[in-house]
Amino acid sequence: MVKKFVRKIGVLSLGKITGVIYAVMGLIFGVIITLTSLTVGSMMYSQGAGGMLFGVWAIIALPIFYGVLGFIGGVITALIFNAVTGVIGGLELEIE
Repeated sequence: MVKKFVRKIGVLSLGKITGVIYAVMGLIFGVIITLTSLTVGSMMYSQGAGGMLFGVWAIIALPIFYGVLGFIGGVITALIFNAVTGVIGGLELEIE
């Protein structure tokens, strides 16, 4: 096994990856909220179409919101990682 060290992470690269991962998670949560809202909204006549529209809105807004937050979180994580590895060294990986 060969030991390799990761000393620097591309800031925008990690931001894009985490942004896409979080957007997919937001889509999954949006689908769950939409299905729940449509089911509960159809059972409750007093809430009417407002509850169902909230569910449809969630499937659009959550992936965008989660994706933006994931991108920002990835950029911050990469910046902190790069600063820390400059002081204490890189992340050790064993590769076969």
